Parts: sequence; structure tokens; C-alpha cells
Amino acid sequence: MKKALLMTTLAAAVVLVPGAASAQDTQPDKMSFFITSVGSGDGANLGGLSGADAHCASLAEAAGSSGKTWRAYLSTQGSGAVNARDRIGSGPWFNSKGVQIAANVAELHGENNLTKETQLTEKGSMVNGRGDTPNQHDILTGSNLDGTTFADGEDKTCKNWTSNGEGSAQVGHHDRTGGGANPTSWNSSHGSRGCSQENLVGTGGNGYYYCFAAD
Repeated sequence: MKKALLMTTLAAAVVLVPGAASAQDTQPDKMSFFITSVGSGDGANLGGLSGADAHCASLAEAAGSSGKTWRAYLSTQGSGAVNARDRIGSGPWFNSKGVQIAANVAELHGENNLTKETQLTEKGSMVNGRGDTPNQHDILTGSNLDGTTFADGEDKTCKNWTSNGEGSAQVGHHDRTGGGANPTSWNSSHGSRGCSQENLVGTGGNGYYYCFAAD
């Protein structure tokens, strides 16, 4: 009887341990894509593209990644406008657990492997989506569906990521569901209600954005 009980206990341990380990099974050296685990803390004022890139690099380094050039997936508007898709290299890109999310730029903006389960933070954590509390599925991009900038003159980038007040930013839904003109789009679902931290938190975004290794 005691032997049977011991075997049952050991069997349960064998089942539980791999599960616990897999939850922490990150691969920082292979990681080349993540959602920021924290925003700037100043709404959509990210310090422009350079500030956003630096934040990506800082988070990646803290997670154990080194030797990569990190770029925020953000477009800018106006003079010298930049397309998000042109900033991020050629791929392939892998999440923090080594799962490939896209092989190249064309696949990234087409039939990719971007889901709530694969779009993880640099720490390997899943980001809350629609139905979770709080909903955090709005991700800053300032981009069209194909990863290009808006040319209609309407602010879609919170003054090129320097405003924490007036303006708006185009966001995507990392969980591929919700409202807006393109609710299932990871990069271009709708505009935010404003650029302040309060407005971004109110829409679930918290100022999160995508980071890609460009090399």
C-alpha cells in the first residue's frame, strides 16, 4: 500500500514539474520579437522612435538577450515619415519561447503566426486580451494594415510618439479580436481615444508596443 502511494506521488510530480518548467522556458538568445512588458509611463510619449527603440533594447537586455539591434514597430508621419515595416529587418522572428511568428516581412503582414498565445512579452508572459481583466490588447503601431504610415494628414502617431496629451495613435489587437474597423488586425484595428496614459489605459493599451530584432 505504501509503495503504491509512493509511486502515485512520484507520478504526479513527474507530471507537474515539466509544466512548471515550461512556464519559465524562455529562450532570450533566440528571441527576436516581443510585446513590451511595460510602457513608457508617459502615455504615447515614447521619446520618439529613438526613445522607443532604446526601451526595446533595455527590456531585451534585462531579459537576457544580447547582441541584437532592437527596433520598435512604429510608423511616423509628415516630413521624413517612416514605415514600421521598413524598420524591423527581414526576419525570421521568434518569440521569447523560440516559437516562430513570421518568416519575413511579407508573411508578417499576411498569413503569420501572431496570436494571443504567441505574442508574448520579453519575459515570456502572455498579455491580457479581450475578456481578461484588465483588457490590454491595444498595441501602439501608428500603421496601416501593411505596416506603412498614414498620409491623410490626421494624427495617427501621437505627434510621432512625443505627445502624452492631444492626438491619437493607431493600435492593433494582439489577441486578434475586439472592435474597430479591423478588429482582428494585430497592427491596425482602430485609433486610440487620446495620447495620455489615462486614455491609453482606458482603452487597454497601457502604451505597449511591439519590438523586433532588426538583425
